[in-house]
Amino acid sequence: MMQTILGGGGGAGTELAGQLIKYTDRIRIVNRNPKKVNASDQVIKADLSDPNNLDEVVKGSEVVYVTIGFEYKTSVWKEKWPKFMRSLIESCRKHGSRIVFVDNIYMYDPEYLSDMTEETPVKPVSQKGKVRAEIASMLINSVERGEVSALIARSADFYGPGVAGSYLTQTVLNNLIKDKNPQWLGKTDVIHNFAYSRDIGISLAILGNTPDAFNQIWHLPAAEEKMTSRQWIELMMKAMNKEKKINSIPTFMMGPIGLFIPVLKELKDVSYQLDNDYFLNSGKFNGRFNFKPTDPETGIREMVSKGISNEK
Repeated sequence: MMQTILGGGGGAGTELAGQLIKYTDRIRIVNRNPKKVNASDQVIKADLSDPNNLDEVVKGSEVVYVTIGFEYKTSVWKEKWPKFMRSLIESCRKHGSRIVFVDNIYMYDPEYLSDMTEETPVKPVSQKGKVRAEIASMLINSVERGEVSALIARSADFYGPGVAGSYLTQTVLNNLIKDKNPQWLGKTDVIHNFAYSRDIGISLAILGNTPDAFNQIWHLPAAEEKMTSRQWIELMMKAMNKEKKINSIPTFMMGPIGLFIPVLKELKDVSYQLDNDYFLNSGKFNGRFNFKPTDPETGIREMVSKGISNEK
């Protein structure tokens, strides 16, 4: 049976496609501009916000992996995510497809950020977090009603080779490549763990092909080392043989600066994550599947190598 990736092409989707080939050669990649990862991949160009398009690509799928990302704007999320989730549930119910929904941690109670587990209370304080809580609840309720079989796979912020949207890429790696000072949003002396993109691909493929992993929540593998944001940046500078001053932008400045850099205005909604210890505990997955997350030094070294080669 076919395994379908909705939104394949981003960091998670591309890594997932590369790992799924170990389980099946029937892989369907769907987004606005799909590209093959494996020679046997089926690629379909589609607007997944259209229920008819979504239904057509879900048809015939044993497992549907949801790695899609809508424009990072609260207004867009409020409009598109609930509609998409309703359509996804209906199509997967109709076609008997299992759902692997890749989620973030925006819905968690900020009081528990320092050690987030699958049991952490859901109590969003941001508008984006409220959207994520709403759509996760829709899926969980559908599972409890017996309409679909699904699992929710939550991840920390991604990093890794070619992950353009990562904080570590946008304001640290890219600046260092240009011989500029690295920048960081929020405090640099708080713990912040990241998930290595290849680990995400491996773990999603494992979960999607483990029948008893469904109908529950999983945290995807994240770095087990409790490192501060500054230590991550210093690790990258070491890998690049550079010594630079780390410039930090206080989160209270994100609003005013956001008038000129729109993405900062959107990030302010979840800026509390950058001012407090942030540690996603993936012990449940690691223990169940005997998995060891990529250590930061190895991950950063591979990320730097890819970033520098792209500039040549």
